[in-house]
Amino acid sequence: MATKLYVGGLPYSTTDQELNDLFASHGTVTSAAVIKDKFSGQSKGFGFVEMSDDSEAKNAIQALNGTDFGGRSLTVNEARPQEERRPSGNGGGGYGGDRGGRRSGGRGGSGNQSGGYRRQY
Repeated sequence: MATKLYVGGLPYSTTDQELNDLFASHGTVTSAAVIKDKFSGQSKGFGFVEMSDDSEAKNAIQALNGTDFGGRSLTVNEARPQEERRPSGNGGGGYGGDRGGRRSGGRGGSGNQSGGYRRQY
């Protein structure tokens, strides 16, 4: 059964082929992908490698985790399933509370509090 590995700490210039070649000496690589920003196309500095079986994946983790690659220290471990993202709702951006209406304790003291200010005539 294939095992998917997370590979962090990649140099931003790393290509999918270089990632594949790095792991190929430790077993059969079924896929290798450097994750890129969807807008800029720039590498995010991590990727995923799928090895054909568990023992090869474990060997690759032991051999490559913590090693230097292109001047950066690699983090290699078994990939965890992506957590399900919550729907963003109406895009409120995390602002809470009342977004309108009258202010409490505003300026002026006589009855008409429109936005906290008293109309002057």
